[in-house]
Amino acid sequence: MAVEIEHKYLVHIDLWRKATSHASVRVTQAYMLTDPNKTIRVRTMGTTAFITIKGKTIGASRAEFEYEIPLGDAQELIAQFCHNCIDKTRHYVNYENKLWEVDEFHGENQGLIVAEIELNTETETYTLPNWVGENVTTDMRYTNAKLSVTPYTAW
Repeated sequence: MAVEIEHKYLVHIDLWRKATSHASVRVTQAYMLTDPNKTIRVRTMGTTAFITIKGKTIGASRAEFEYEIPLGDAQELIAQFCHNCIDKTRHYVNYENKLWEVDEFHGENQGLIVAEIELNTETETYTLPNWVGENVTTDMRYTNAKLSVTPYTAW
């Protein structure tokens, strides 16, 4: 079984604006299922697309199965079977030999910026960049699945 171990943080926007990402991509993420115990999503990232199945989060870990699919299939799945779309730009930042993914949300989640780091173990250590703020790993409001149902601007 594939396991995703991820920590999520809010971002200090003023400090983030001074940081440099080495790449960015526009992301559309739509959900076929947003259940607290499992999610099924379709994601497009530029010209690439994925279908992902995730299990219930326990601590910072959860089962994750992700498969690349043709972009046309993803667009059709989104149009016919998905609801609750998320629109964001994902920025990639290397810091202290770790890859950070910083998601800047658009649309109904405008104003929210979160940073995520994927780890190999729950106890792995890492250094926080100065633009990283509060740890919201266990706050389910900040999951993309939840943001697709209850957007940040509606809080």
